[in-house]
Formats: sequence, C-alpha cells, structure tokens
Amino acid sequence: MRKWALSSALLLLFLLTTLPDPAKKLQVNADDSSDELVDPPKVEEKIGAVPHGLSTDSEVAQRESESISRKTLRSSAEKFEFQAEVSRLMDIIINSLYSNKDIFLRELISNASDALDKIRFLALTDKEVLGEGDTAKLEIQIKLDKEKKILSIRDSGIGMTKEDLIKNLGTIAKSGTSAFVEKMQTGGDLNLIGQFGVGFYSVYLVADYVEVISKHNDDKQYVWESKADGSFAISEDTWNEPLGRGTEIRLHLRDEAKEYVEEDKLKDLVKKYSEFINFPIYLWATKEIDVEVPADEDESSEEEESTTESSEEEETEEGEEKKPKTKTVKETTTEWELLNDVKAIWLRNPKEVTEEEYSKFYHSLAKDFGDDKPMSWSHFIAEGDVEFKALLFVPPKAPHDLYESYYNSNKSNLKLYVRRVFISDEFDELLPKYLSFLKGIVDSDTLPLNVSREMLQQHSSLKTIKKKLIRKALDMIRKLAEEDPDEYSNKEKTDDEKDAMEEKKGQYAKFWNEFGKSVKLGIIEDATNRNRLAKLLRFESTKSEGKLVSLDEYISRMKTGQKDIFYITGSSKEQLEKSPFLEGLTKKNYEVIFFTDPVDEYLMQYLMDYEDKKFQNVSKEGLKLGKDSKLKDLKESFKELTDWWKKALDSENVDSVKISNRLHDTPCVVVTSKYGWSANMEKIMQSQTLSDASKQAYMRGKRVLEINPRHPIIKELRDKVAQDSESESLKQTAKLVYQTALMESGFNLPDPKDFASSIYKSVQKSLDLSPDATVEEEEVEVEVEVEENESSKEESEPSSQYDKDEL
Repeated sequence: MRKWALSSALLLLFLLTTLPDPAKKLQVNADDSSDELVDPPKVEEKIGAVPHGLSTDSEVAQRESESISRKTLRSSAEKFEFQAEVSRLMDIIINSLYSNKDIFLRELISNASDALDKIRFLALTDKEVLGEGDTAKLEIQIKLDKEKKILSIRDSGIGMTKEDLIKNLGTIAKSGTSAFVEKMQTGGDLNLIGQFGVGFYSVYLVADYVEVISKHNDDKQYVWESKADGSFAISEDTWNEPLGRGTEIRLHLRDEAKEYVEEDKLKDLVKKYSEFINFPIYLWATKEIDVEVPADEDESSEEEESTTESSEEEETEEGEEKKPKTKTVKETTTEWELLNDVKAIWLRNPKEVTEEEYSKFYHSLAKDFGDDKPMSWSHFIAEGDVEFKALLFVPPKAPHDLYESYYNSNKSNLKLYVRRVFISDEFDELLPKYLSFLKGIVDSDTLPLNVSREMLQQHSSLKTIKKKLIRKALDMIRKLAEEDPDEYSNKEKTDDEKDAMEEKKGQYAKFWNEFGKSVKLGIIEDATNRNRLAKLLRFESTKSEGKLVSLDEYISRMKTGQKDIFYITGSSKEQLEKSPFLEGLTKKNYEVIFFTDPVDEYLMQYLMDYEDKKFQNVSKEGLKLGKDSKLKDLKESFKELTDWWKKALDSENVDSVKISNRLHDTPCVVVTSKYGWSANMEKIMQSQTLSDASKQAYMRGKRVLEINPRHPIIKELRDKVAQDSESESLKQTAKLVYQTALMESGFNLPDPKDFASSIYKSVQKSLDLSPDATVEEEEVEVEVEVEENESSKEESEPSSQYDKDEL
C-alpha cells in the first residue's frame, strides 16, 4: 500500500514538470515582442470622493506630464503677437510691486463662474449643450502640484473656440484694457482690475508661464500658451486629457509665489474672495484618516503574557479560530473637498443676515475688494401677483466710466435670476439708465425660465418688477439722507439722537458727490418719479456756507411774500458769487441757488416747479423782487437814453434797453428772454463737437440791456445824450459799455478784435496820446550774398539730377 502511494506521488511530480510555465511564457513573449506596439491596459483609478473623477490611460498621462513640466512654447504651435494695449497692461502687471497678489485667484474663479453661467443659460433652451454624465456637471476644480509648482483651475463652462482664444486673450484689446492702463498710469489700484474686464492677465502676478486649455462644443480642444514676452501661441491639443467641455488654466508659478501651492492658503483665498460663487468649488486636497492595519508579529509577542494562567487559557482556546492582531495608523489620502457651501444670501431672511455678510457679498458681486463698504443696501421680498427677491447696493464710489456714452451703451449692473438660475447680467429692462450705478441681484419666481431673452424682455411681469425696484431704490437713497445728522431733516433731533447717528455723518454728501448727476438725469428722464427725485437734489447757495442744501431747506428760508425759487447757472461757484445778477438779490437778503454742472441747464428745462413754487433764473427776464414805487418815474426819466441806446446798438442785435431792478454796483447787464438760452447754455451748445451755429440761432434768447439808473456812469450818459445825441464818440462809449456788460454777463463777444480796439483807444486817450500816433516801423536788414547763392545752386544741380535718375 505504501509502495503504491509513493509511485503515485512520483508520477504526479513528473507531470507537473513537463507542463509549460504560463508566467515564463508571458515573460518570453514580452521580451520577444518588445519592438512591437502593444495597447497598454487601461488604468481605472479613482481620483477622489466625487464619483466623476476622470480616468486616463498611461500614454495620455505621460504626454500630459510632459506638457505640464514644460515652460517653453511648442514649436508646432501657431504664433501671435499681443495687441499693443495688452502688452502695455502685461508689462505693468509683471513689473508691479503690488503686494496683494492674491487677486489672481479671485479673477480666475470669477471668470470660471461666468463661463458656467453662460452654458447654463444656453441649456435653458437646448439641454443637449450640457452633454451627458460628468460633462453635464457644472463646477470649478482646483488642483496643485507642489513639486512642479503648478496650480490648475478648471471649469466645465462654455469653453472657448480657437477664435475666442485669439480674440479674448491677446490680439483685440477691449475698451477696459485702455481704461485700466490709463488708471494705473495715474496711480490707480491694481486691486480694481476685475472691474475693467481684464482680470485674466492678473495671472502674471504669480506665474511666468501660463497654459489655457479649452474645449468648446463647436470646436476642437486647443491650448493657448504664453510666457508674457510679447507673444502667445495656439495649437490643437492632442496630448492633454480631453476636457469634454470647459477650460483649464495652468499656472507655472514663480519661485517667489510657491505659497500658492499650499492647500491652506488656497482654502483661505477661496473663502475670502469666492464664498458667494453660485457653483461648487472643489480643491484636490489631502487629508489624514485613521486606518486599522495588521499588527507586526514582534509587537504581538511582546504583548503576550508569560504567566501560567495565560498559558492555560491559550491551551483551552487552541481549537478555536485565532483573531488577527490590528493597530490604528494615520494614512494620507486625497479627495475633492468642497470649499463653498454658503446659501445664496438673497434667499435668506434679511433679519438673519449680518452687516459683515452684506459687505462681503457686495465685494464678491461687484468685484470690488477695496476697504470701503457699500453706502447702503436694500434687501426685500416682493409678494403678490409678481413674486421676486432682490438685493440692491449703492457702491462706495462711482465707476470710472459711469457717464461715458451714457445714452449709447447698456451698463446694467443687476444680475437677473429666474428660480435661482442665472439668466443675464446685461438685462437693461430692470432699472432705468439713471439708476444703472446700483449693483445687485433680482431673483424672480414668476418669469418663465425656458424662453429666449427677446421673449423675456416682452414679459408683462417685467414692468411690475421694474416699478417696485425703482421705488425701493429711491427709498434706499432717501434713507441715506434721513440717517445723516448733517441733513436738514434731522435739524430738530436732540443731541443724543444725533450722537447715535454720528457714524452716518456726511454719508449723503458723499453719495451726492459720487452719484448726484444720476439723480439729475432721473429728473430729466423719469416724469413719473420727478417729484420724489427732486427731494434728493442737493446744491450750494448764497446762504449755504459751503454745505449742501435741499429744496425743502431752501423753501423753509424763503422770505415772506417770495413766490419763486431763485437760481443762477454758471461754470463755477466762485464765478457766480461775483456775478452782477446777484447784487440786488443779496442786498435784499434773497437766497439764490448755484447750479454749476452743465447738466443743470437741461435739468431746469424739466423741473419747472417744486411744492407749488416756480423756478426763476436770475439772469433772465421776468425777475420780480417786490414793488418799486419809483420805477415808473425812473422809466420816464431815462426814456430818452433807453431809446437812444437801443438805436445805437442796432448792429448788436439788442431787443430792448430797460431799467433794471436787480443791480446795485454794476452799471448794466445783459439778460435773455425767459424761454431762450442763458449765456451759460449758449457756451455749452457752442462747445458741442457737432454743433451747427445756423440751427442754434433760433434758440438764442433775445438780449436785453438792463441799466442801473442809480449808477453815475448811466446818469452821465443820460446828461450827455440830452446835450448831443449825434456825437460819434458818445455812441462808441455806449457800445463799449454794452460790450463790457455782455462779457461780464457771461456771453462770448461776437467780435473780440473790435472790443480790444475800443479798449486800446480808451487807454490811448487816458494817456493823452494823439489819435494820429502810429506804430514805429521796424528796420529789417537784408544781406544779399550773390556768390554764395550761385555756388550753392551749382552744387545742388548734380545732386538733384542724381535723385531724378534714382527715381
């Protein structure tokens, strides 16, 4: 029996040795076919907690690694030169000593959010643009490589075509590029770069080589790359991982910017600048977790007890299954970590939102990361037939281009959402142009979601939303004045109440200096809210002592029996304070408003009255300052002079000469008809680039010379005219007095040469010079060098002939 068993074992061993070894065969085959191309196995490796972690094969991984590690432009790429303005901008950024380099991440995340907004908006009417699976997920991913000092920001937004890359990142400078360069050259803050639409170039604060990989649904995947040396290159991407759709920006960081590959630094920056971005922002982060692992044998033996009792227990448990010894260790893993999980602030209850949260949200929304807080905000929920939530802000400063091309451009700063889905930030139907300086968000539950923008503009609910937004906006601005202790409306409050408002002191004056022109434009454009806007007007006056006053405050100081609100227009307060038109009014203690902004002339054509008080321009006809019992006698006394003077000024187009009730120290002034242009308005119209003088003639007011019957010059003229009304010298004097009054009243002289000649004649007469005195002729010596001229002529002839032959 034992022999049979031994024979069987030997036979089995022999059979095993004769069979081929599969491992050896595989190795031999691999060695023999090393020169042949074999498809490598796919590496399915999960890259994190997010289920759509991308997988790549080994060839793609190798090519991508080579691409990432390079810092030179690819030789096969198509080269382009940066547009001049872009080059200037990049030079400023690269050579900047600006300490806050953190802004680059803010700008890149903001751009990524905009790209995601665009694709989501397109998906409202065409769901296929999102694609399927991982591509359909809208998010932002941040990855870092500490060894190679590379930071990558990727989004699944709309992406860019090759043409978009060329146009947006180099060759065509947007208007914001020039504006930003000019701002920086005059000492502007680099922190404001995002407001000019050129935030992408802030990457060169921290990087010396940048790659932009982008895939648009309508084009292939391309790579844009530049070392900021005046040129960039674009090539079709065949080596990087396919994006599906979107853009990835790789920053090859400078040595001094290596802090931006630290996870904690990036987390802090995202929380600081991008907390309110409406799309999830993920960071490929490392973390330590506790893991149970088998304990080592040596450690197990050390833990065993050598007592007799333990040995007896082991003997009893010998037949039972032994449990393996384990220990807990720290293991480092990587996964996608969500950095922004804040609920949209406008969806929260206004009572639950703190002032700091409103301020942080404003800075994120407006891309304004200065130290100034917004002046005011209004957070409200509208209910009824049309339901929407809105959050409006008054910025601390006016944008640099707020009034440039005011009527020819759309500059809405409100973002429109429909049921939390971003629709547009260029929707101008929500607020009128004069309130375009406000920033904020409107989220409507009533508007339709899946319709075109053109159809949305015609929706009936928009009118209701616009009406409520205007009312809330004006209430917000009015509240700024009500909370300011310097305002007239707070005059009756106690000192304790004013002390409580001390923090708001001067806030409305600040608002007016920044946005006062917008209020005036609103009065011109918005007839429905004209009276409400008029209450927001502020100006200086003859009694304001350098402070701003309102129309209500002016009316409270009006004299008994005063029916009109007096004002005067001009180029500056200093000029108007010396105006002869104010002499009689200030003497009688009337207050006069100073309007020194060019838009004020247009404003007063629409603001005809306020609180049943008419407006009266003191430089025009129709000024009433009470009854003057002596006026009738004065008119009769000076009738001969006024008639004579009117005839003497026939060539000057003067409508009439009258006795004035507005003068005190000045001999005469020139006023215009009530409904014609003032002198200031004439200057404004003449300065227009495309003005047509022939078409302006009918709008010029009729000019009236008003004389001061109490002035010695006027009295002497009256006596001289009575003696010799035909005297030519007297007519010249009268004309000179009129021209002087014309200039002092703010008009341009039609013939400055004639006026200057009259002045020189008066000076000549005062110096007792003879009227026949002439200017001494200057002796000019002419040297004639005939020989030199002839020789130079001979020398020039061959040269001239040579030039002709060359041609």
